[in-house]
Formats: sequence, C-alpha cells, structure tokens
Amino acid sequence: MQTGSVTTPFGRRPMTLALVRRQAALAEIKQGKTADKWKVFRDASAAMELLGIQSNSLAVLDALLSFYPENELRQDAQLIVFPSNSQLALRAHAMAGATLRRHIAILVEAGLIIRKDSANGKRYARKNGDGEIESAFGFDLSPLLARAEELAMLAQQVTADRAALRRARESLTICRRDVRKLITAAMEEGADGDWQSVEDVYVALVGRIPRVPTLAGTTAILDEMQMLREEVLNRLEILENSQNSSTNDAHSEQHIQNSKTESFSEFEPRSRNEQGAKSSSSHQPKNELGRAFPLGLVLKACPTIVDYAPGGVGTWRDLMSAAVVVRSMLGVSPSAYQEACEALGPENAAVAVACILERANFINSAGGYLRDLTRRGERGEFSLGPMIMALLRANGQGNLKAG
Repeated sequence: MQTGSVTTPFGRRPMTLALVRRQAALAEIKQGKTADKWKVFRDASAAMELLGIQSNSLAVLDALLSFYPENELRQDAQLIVFPSNSQLALRAHAMAGATLRRHIAILVEAGLIIRKDSANGKRYARKNGDGEIESAFGFDLSPLLARAEELAMLAQQVTADRAALRRARESLTICRRDVRKLITAAMEEGADGDWQSVEDVYVALVGRIPRVPTLAGTTAILDEMQMLREEVLNRLEILENSQNSSTNDAHSEQHIQNSKTESFSEFEPRSRNEQGAKSSSSHQPKNELGRAFPLGLVLKACPTIVDYAPGGVGTWRDLMSAAVVVRSMLGVSPSAYQEACEALGPENAAVAVACILERANFINSAGGYLRDLTRRGERGEFSLGPMIMALLRANGQGNLKAG
C-alpha cells in the first residue's frame, strides 16, 4: 500500500484540511493489520446515520468493495480499485450517473474512501514487467481498514441505542397504560380530588410523544410520565391513609360481627341447592379506602376464578362459592380461610383467594400466603387495591369499568 503521501483531487474538486488529515492517517495503519471487508461494510451500514451517509451511498460502497478481489483488507496489499463510472453504476444497481457521483462525494466526505486521482483524472493501474500492479489511480479503500475498529464501535453504539430506545418505548407504553388506568379507576370509583386536572396533564403529555421516536425524546417523555404516575400513586396513598384512619375500626367491627352472625358453612356450601336456599348477596365489599370494589373490576383482574364456578360468577355469593373450591384446590386449610373471612370479611377473603389463584405459579404456599395477608389485615397494613391494580396491569386491561 502506498502510504505517507497526500494526493490532491483532480479538476475543480477542492482540497481540504480534513482530506489532508485523513490521508495522513493512513500512514498510521499498523503493520500486518487485516479486516474482513464485508464485516467492515456491515458495521458501516449499521452506523450509516452516525456517519452521515445514505442507503445509496452504501450501494456505491458495496459496488466498490466488489471490485476488490480479496475478502480481506490487508495493510500490505494494494487497496485501490479503479472501475469506470459505467462499471461502477452497473454494480450499484444501475444507478444514474449524477446520483453515482453525488454518493461517491458523500463517501469521501464521510472519510470511508479517498480519491487517488491520476494526472488526467482517469482511473487505471500501471503494471510492471511481471504483470503486478505497480501503481493505481482510483478509489483508495484504506480508510475502511484504518477505521475498522471505530466502525465496529459505532455499530455497537447504534445497536445499544436501538435496544435502549426499544426498552424506553416499552417502558413508556406500560407507564402510560398505568397512568391511564389509575386515573380512570379514581374517576369511576369516585375518589376525592381534582382528577380531571390530572387527566388534562396526562393528555397533554401524550400529545407530546414524537411521531418519529428518538432515544432522547422518548426518554424525556418517559421521565415525565413516570413522575406523573408517582404523583397519582401518592395522591391515592394519601387518600387511603386519611380515610383508613376514620373507617378502618368500624369496617373491621362490621366484618367481625358478620362473621359471628353467619355460620362458616354459608361460605362453604355442600351443594348448589343449599346455595340457592340462601339469599343472594348483592352488596359489594369495601376496601381500605372505603370505596366499593365492583365485581366486574375484580373479575377483570382475576378472570381465572370463573373457571371454578360452573354457573358463572354473577354475584358476590357466586365468587365466594368459587373461592371455597379454589381454596381447597390450592391446599388452603378451612381454618386459614375462616380466619381470613373473620379478619378481612367474607367478600374480601374471596377476592384475596382469587388474587392468589392468579399468582399461584409464583407462590410456594397459598395457605401461608393467605395467613400472612390475614395477619397484615388485622394490623391494618394490607390493602387489596394494589393487588387488584397490579393484576389489571398484568392482564393488559384497557378500561377499568365495573362489570
């Protein structure tokens, strides 16, 4: 390879200091250095946006590399190719002459090739008496060899950025869904607060999501959406704490009285005839916020329990009957379930069993888990709301409407 010299362009094409630096850098290629030309081409293709080149530029580069006979670029080899414009255009998918010249200039500007022009601007090779190329004029591919490691790093950066963008978009989708569902749940269930203003902020933020996503833009929107989600959760938590302090004692007393006035056999009937003899329950259980859990909302979060109700789940009594079947199937002892009914209330205990069923693959001991929830409920440290919301997110429900 001819290195350590600077060649000025033929004709009206100007010489630039950047071109001088690029040609001088070829002298710094390490002795014996090699690189697979198609690997270098793939790296340049991956990093095309960072390099400032286009798909047609890559088509021209591909054509130039096809004129180099070896697959390996070597420091000690002749790396100048000298095709005519007609030959080069043909291999570049019949590219028009003006387009070809424009993209050759782009490749030169990007520092991927260097023109080595002859005195008259023609491309050719001069051979010695043995038929070996003594000197050649055309396009020098040496920059590809010199920048092989740099191009590989740029390609890795692009791959990492794409992966980061994909993760950011996925996180934004999930966070956006969470905020939408939380606001909808708060508005539909009558939670105190100016939720319309929160929704207005959410709508404005969604409107700023760019049509053509970039890592920086998506990350910025994600940060703001996560802050909005935290704000919504904080509002709900403050509301829960304030209402729990005034309603939890009366609520617990009501459940304990209910557990004494209704026999446990009512929640574990022996036959459907016996179930029918009881009056159907039409009320909805109250959570720690004092709001009712709509049965439809529970079934959206815990759809699997419907499989254990032969007649379907149309009332809370149907859900409690199905919970008894699931309790037995999960290996929860009757005493553990009775304690849950006494501490949480029969309806909430049935909802807890339905939630446990949805997460059965992640729970080692359903009975132990239910007893832990019971103890936490007795201390006022347990809320069914987060469990239901988490399952709604996992099930990908788009709307939170009571069934």
